[in-house]
This record gives sequence, structure tokens and C-alpha cells, in this order.
Amino acid sequence: MSETASNSIAKPDMKNPVHLLAFGFGSGLAPKAPGTWGTLAAVPPYLLLAELPLLPYLAIILISFVIGIYLCGRTSEDLGVHDHGGIVWDEFVGLWITLIAVPAGWQWLLAGFVLFRIFDIAKPWPIRWADKQVSGGFGIMLDDVLAGVYAWACLQLAVYWLG
Repeated sequence: MSETASNSIAKPDMKNPVHLLAFGFGSGLAPKAPGTWGTLAAVPPYLLLAELPLLPYLAIILISFVIGIYLCGRTSEDLGVHDHGGIVWDEFVGLWITLIAVPAGWQWLLAGFVLFRIFDIAKPWPIRWADKQVSGGFGIMLDDVLAGVYAWACLQLAVYWLG
């Protein structure tokens, strides 16, 4: 089922805190490109997280990932659609992974945003494999975590060469 078709069939209950978080505080309800809007909605929390030392930042990402498995899995079950296009909590975590230990500055934030979206959309191996083969909340989270790791590696290379 296409992302657009799944968005028009299954509607989340935004009064349900699980759905609210899974849908990125409503950003996943965007009629076009909900993943991009979800990634954009992940920026304000990132700006708060970026003030933390590295270990607490990493701990929050890990906790967000584990919670995301539940949020995405439960919402997917409630809606009856695996990986509904509006579920964007995985984009939040993927972007936060991308931006681990990047220098301060809007240029690095923008570069991380763009790199993450490229890898999340293009899904090079093994991201596409994970997207197709791993189910449930873990599967919903895994492909974005992998996209975040790919984008992080590219961003760190850019920091090394350009920074």
C-alpha cells in the first residue's frame, strides 16, 4: 500500500499519547512528505538535546529508540497498517543519530537534515532490506536508525575534511 493510500485509510487518535508521539506531535499528518515534516519537527527537540554532554545525549537516543519500538509498533497495530507513512517517531531518532557530535552551526544541522533525508528516501543496502524484511515496531525504527548511521558517517567525514 502506498504512503498516501495508507494516510487516507487509517487515522490516528491524536488524543492518544502513543499516537501523538508516533505521529511526531502531528507532523506526520502532513498530506505530502510526512517523513520530511517529521524530520523537521525533530529539529526543535534536537536543539535542546544538543546542549547536553555526549553521554546523556546518547542515552536519550537509546531510550527514544526503545520507546519508539513500542510507540511505532502499537500505533501500527492500532491503525492496521504496517509502517503507516505518518508514523515519524523513527525520523526523530534517525535525525538525532545523524547529528551525534556535530559542530554547532546551522550549516551542519542543514547538512545532517539533508543527508538523513537522502538515505531515508534512497534506502541503500542494508536499509532497504531492513525496511522490507524486519517487521513490527523494531522494523519501523531500524531502517531510520540505519539511515541515521549512514548520514552520521558522511557528516563526520565532512566535519573531518571541512571542519
